Amino acid sequence: MLMKLTLLKSKIHRATVTAASLHYEGSLTISADLAALVQLREYEKILVGNLRNGERFETYVISARSAIASRS
Repeated sequence: MLMKLTLLKSKIHRATVTAASLHYEGSLTISADLAALVQLREYEKILVGNLRNGERFETYVISARSAIASRS
């Protein structure tokens, strides 16, 4: 018997949303340096949890400019 097992391999704990579009439900943009640090690839499926209301949803990662590069 074959079984499909899905595991979560990375975690970004208590991240803060810095921008949102109320009329768009889709990807989550994460700085390239943070994505590399937690080994997330662009377009990888992720699980997002809202700590305020307990809601969870699945979406995918889009890489943004590195937070370190954008400061210089």
